This record gives sequence, C-alpha cells and structure tokens, in this order.
Amino acid sequence: MAKASANGLELYYERRGAGARLLFINGSGGDLRRPPVIFDSPIGIHFDLLAYDHRGLGQSDLPDGPFEMCDLADDAAQLLDHVGWDTCYVFGISFGGMVAQEIALRHPDRVDKLVAGCAPAGGAGGASYPLHTLNELSPIERAKYLIPVLDTRKDISWQQKYPEKYAGLVEEMARALSNPNGDPGVPNGLELQLNARSRHDTWDRLDQLKMPVYICGGRYDASATPESLEKMAARIPQAKFELFNGGHRFWLDDTTAYRKIIDFLDA
Repeated sequence: MAKASANGLELYYERRGAGARLLFINGSGGDLRRPPVIFDSPIGIHFDLLAYDHRGLGQSDLPDGPFEMCDLADDAAQLLDHVGWDTCYVFGISFGGMVAQEIALRHPDRVDKLVAGCAPAGGAGGASYPLHTLNELSPIERAKYLIPVLDTRKDISWQQKYPEKYAGLVEEMARALSNPNGDPGVPNGLELQLNARSRHDTWDRLDQLKMPVYICGGRYDASATPESLEKMAARIPQAKFELFNGGHRFWLDDTTAYRKIIDFLDA
C-alpha cells in the first residue's frame, strides 16, 4: 500500500503506466477501490498515471476537522513532491476538476496543462449543484434526487420506461455516496469534502491561468451546466471548450471523450 505524507495526513495513492506524467484527481466520494477507476481507461494505458484518494476518503486519513479547497490543492502538490515530480499534466473530474483549478492557481509552475471536466469555477461564474444541502438524506434518497440532475435525460419518463436500469443506477450511485470513514453522528470525509466544495470559487482568478486549459463537460449535465463551463472558458487565456454527448459522467457516456482529452494533452 503506497502512502504519502501531506499536511500531516497520510494519502493513499497508486501509480501505473508509462509516458508523460499525469496527475488524475477524482470527484466527490472518489475511492480507488470502487470501479470504474481511471487506470482501467484509455488514459491509464497512455500516461505515467498518478491517482490518489482525497483526505477523508478511501484509504487516506480522515482529518480532525473542516478544510478548504486550498488545503486539497496543497495535498496534491505535496504528493507530487513525494513521487519526485516537479511538473506534470493535471486532469480533474467534477470535484477533482475544482481541486485541479486550485492546484494550477496556487502552484502554476507545476502544471504543464490542465484538464477540468464538469467543474465550474463557482462564485459569480456559477457553481455545481449544492450537494452539501443533501447531507441529511440517506444515500439512496440522495441518489434518486441526483440522477436527473446529473443527466437530464434520465427524467421520470426514462425511469418508468427502464425500471431495471434505473434501479441499478440508484444502487450504484448510493454506494458511491456512502462513506465508510467516520462514525455515526461525526462528520465523515464525504461531508467535510462537500462542505469545502460549497466554498469553491476561482472565478476572479481564472485569468491567472497561463497554461493550456481544456474545459469540458456534458450537454445533459444540470449540475455543472454547459453555460457555466462556457463562461469559465471565456475567462481563461489559453482555454479550449468542448461539450460531449453525456451527462455529468460524460467521459463514460461518450466514447470520444477520452480520445479528445488524450489528444489535447499530447498536442
């Protein structure tokens, strides 16, 4: 089991593959024990790929109390120190894309290119759906609420037409929303993560991003809306903006997404 010390915590990480160095940052509730994992994707066979569990999640340490997005960005920078990477590409999805923005802003000399998938800037630019407001719901209740938010095509008519697919999706999402770290009644890693996420705001600093940036998302995502991503890209000097035929998990919905991300990084 590989672990790195970062800000007084032990972060679990994995590194596989060969090629250009790429740091991948997972989304809300991400856990490298839960499929699908990035190492099984086309990304995983194209790069020297480094991925980790955020503080409080997966096999990483649970912090004693609240933290901010800047703390998560510094966690990632210290992980790079641990593996001996001075610079690399950075690819973040959803919450991971928000952390990736902070890394690029706080540690710009370490990011050669940035990919931020379905990750708005927050603030005046618009934020993703406020997941922290659903903390009191059970994982199953949250899953049922979020499914049509994360993919507007999966509305009530779709749910009624494909009941078995819907039931499977609810079960899969409920597992992803369950965090085994922490005791009942004590804020767990996922809750702490979502609270930090609620304060994400890079909007006024986006013009400081001088490296090539790829802003991408799904056409049917009501959480990280296409409009918020397009506005975000317009504020970044070297930004490319692209939408794919999918919802919040566009990279799984649209088979062209991974290829386009790889092409951007390879260019």
